Amino acid sequence: MNTLFDKIWDSHVVTTIEDGPQQLYIDRLYCHEVTTPQAFEGLRERGIRCFRPERIICMPDHNTPTQDQDKPIKNEISRKQVETLERNAREFGLTYYGMMDPSNGIIHVVGPEKGLSLPGMTIVCGDSHTSTHGAVGAVAFGIGTSEVEMALASQCILQEKPKSMRINIEGALGKGVTAKDVALFLMQQLTTSGATGYFIEYAGSVVRCLSMEGRLTLCNLSIEMGARGGFIAPDETTFAYLKGREHAPAGADWDRAVAYWKTLKSGEDAVFDREITFDGSQIEPMITYGTNPGMGMAITESIPLDADPASLEYMDFRAGEKLLGKPIDYVFLGACTNGRIEDFRAFASLARGRQKAASVTAWLVPGSWAVSRQIREEGLDKVLAEAGFEIRQPGCSACLAMNDDKVPAGKYVVSTSNRNFRGRQGPGSRTLLASPLTAAAAAVTGIITDPRALMRDA
Repeated sequence: MNTLFDKIWDSHVVTTIEDGPQQLYIDRLYCHEVTTPQAFEGLRERGIRCFRPERIICMPDHNTPTQDQDKPIKNEISRKQVETLERNAREFGLTYYGMMDPSNGIIHVVGPEKGLSLPGMTIVCGDSHTSTHGAVGAVAFGIGTSEVEMALASQCILQEKPKSMRINIEGALGKGVTAKDVALFLMQQLTTSGATGYFIEYAGSVVRCLSMEGRLTLCNLSIEMGARGGFIAPDETTFAYLKGREHAPAGADWDRAVAYWKTLKSGEDAVFDREITFDGSQIEPMITYGTNPGMGMAITESIPLDADPASLEYMDFRAGEKLLGKPIDYVFLGACTNGRIEDFRAFASLARGRQKAASVTAWLVPGSWAVSRQIREEGLDKVLAEAGFEIRQPGCSACLAMNDDKVPAGKYVVSTSNRNFRGRQGPGSRTLLASPLTAAAAAVTGIITDPRALMRDA
């Protein structure tokens, strides 16, 4: 079939069980505090160690507060989960980046920025948004706790090989349209189950023109279409991003690595199980109106007349109405979807010279301490402070109600995160997924606003 997915997957197969799954070698295992305690306990009960500890990276992110990280975590459950991960990492001799460590952050932000995630790798984590790392040209996907234990013990997992899909996005994106909008558009078109059973390769002129941050956002959201994962063939954008990263190859090793990485592409005669093409010029800034990421629309459109009544009841919206002009209560910039430096640049571009709406509570949360440092180096913190915004400490934050950053019941939040399920950001919260530009527009106006209306002409 000659697809890039086949090349990477097949080169990592150790054995194939007749009429069963394949034993797949894993190059990198990431561990956070939520899905690993039982896996480590399994090793302890069997009296075994990690097979290749140097291939395993641990850091807390879901339960970490985004203020006062230098103090003990107040929530007992969160504190215990974080402490348990540190204890397990120390006991099993694994690399651990704890709170306040300059290398800490959301694991799916830190991996690529430190050069731990590289082209051609197989990468897993007990987290569905592991697909993020596919942006560097890796086969990356989430696994369950029992599989985490397998990977810890053997650096392999048992896995059925997914089917392959290529999504081509051709043309060029219009003003104010970001990678997040592309992803929300794809979810609207394919629904949240439209890619179930597939591993997606993103291609086309729009994808080639995306920055690495944009590619990370796009791959992050693959799982929300039901896909096992998503990735992009490495190219000069990838190489420029990775060069000089802490764990990337250097010197002659770099030259050899790039020579290999340049071979990581689907052949011209590659055959996919499914292939779809979209016109990128038809994509507008997007926003969700319902309770799954596929319930989205262009921000200028009206809620579809056939929208799920139960979802609309939860959101207190009506079929056929527009969202433009609707008051909002919270704005969240961050998550492994949009917590990178490019996202803060975009948000700051609309906040510059304006003021945060008094009615809005805004949480601006970098995806890592490295992003936090870059925000300050570029002076974005000053721009945002002048506009009335405060930058918090890194972590998953309000992406999910597993830490202190919870949206109150009945309140509307324009969020740059990845999921808008009922209660995802707090019991009874109402989430509208959007890009950093759309989030910034809402934050400074207090209402749902087309970001293009605030964008200054270049």
